[in-house]
Amino acid sequence: MAKVIISNALKEEIFKKFKASSTDIFLLLKSLETQPRKGKSLGHVGKTIVKEIKWKKFRFYFITDGHMLKFGTEEELANLLIKFVKMSEKKDQQKTINEIKNILKSFGFVES
Repeated sequence: MAKVIISNALKEEIFKKFKASSTDIFLLLKSLETQPRKGKSLGHVGKTIVKEIKWKKFRFYFITDGHMLKFGTEEELANLLIKFVKMSEKKDQQKTINEIKNILKSFGFVES
């Protein structure tokens, strides 16, 4: 089973924006623990892949090890770390994706 981590900033944003629906969203995000290949791939920076999960008109973005996700065995997927980092509405999707990629590059990940 993969490990899903949700950044504190994103948790606060979800609680603030969705209030009672936040539990449904957290269940959706945590569903990646049992289904780590779920979500749409949006690109990669080095070996780190950026993916999204949709909920109504919102997108929740996460990063993970793309090589392990694509080629990993069941045992390796059990050690996979999935980190949710941002959310946006559809209209802000590309801006948010570019922000995530720029942050990864600034941390020293190499775009390939």
